[in-house]
Amino acid sequence: QVQLVESGGGLVQPGGSLRLSCAASGFTFSAYIMSWYRQTPGKERELVATMASVGSSTNYADAVKGRFTISRDNAKKTVYLQMNSLKPEDTAVYYCKAQNMLIRTNEYWGQGTQVTVSS
Repeated sequence: QVQLVESGGGLVQPGGSLRLSCAASGFTFSAYIMSWYRQTPGKERELVATMASVGSSTNYADAVKGRFTISRDNAKKTVYLQMNSLKPEDTAVYYCKAQNMLIRTNEYWGQGTQVTVSS
């Protein structure tokens, strides 16, 4: 059974940091491109960061460049999102996504974790 379970969300003050984790099971984690997305009410889900299945290639949305860092541990089947210098506009539900590097239509989503940046 495929599972992606996010954790690490919560309430943080502006300028603070959070580290999100997404634990995977039920598929060959190392063969999947891992991404973080976020969504706020009334808006489409947007890509935050992506990390390749092989090597360390990453890609970030302009809004988070220099503040967020995506990483993965293939041995632990976990992807992380380190979020620093958080802003109120970073408030959203954050989702992780796994996408097969060869069969791009083969993808899985987690259930999401809420991040709220507020004083």
